[in-house]
Amino acid sequence: MRALGQELAAGLSGGEVIGLVGDLGAGKTHLVQGILEGLGASDPGASPTFALVHEHSDGRLPVAHFDFYRMKTPDEALGMGWDEYLSGGSVLLVEWADRFDGELMPEDTHWLVLHHTGETTRSVKYATLS
Repeated sequence: MRALGQELAAGLSGGEVIGLVGDLGAGKTHLVQGILEGLGASDPGASPTFALVHEHSDGRLPVAHFDFYRMKTPDEALGMGWDEYLSGGSVLLVEWADRFDGELMPEDTHWLVLHHTGETTRSVKYATLS
């Protein structure tokens, strides 16, 4: 997952919204860590499950890493400035983004769907959820 994230980072230019979908342990956070490493962030980050968002500004592009897992309503994301993040030019990496697909996620979201395919293997598909 980390190697894939590093490859994906090379194609980012800023302003992308990437929705990460998959069961617990599917590799969402490892993929994010690879993207952060690929962008040269000094802290590859952990899942922001309890903080809800982690900002990384020391790489090639600024990144905001969200985790919608514990959010109950879209208003929680809006209350922490989701709209400002969308217009801020940062790459937005959103774990559990499908929780609020039709309500928060923009139409041009890049969706990555992760699945367990074995004990130590995963698959990643680019998808359209809307």
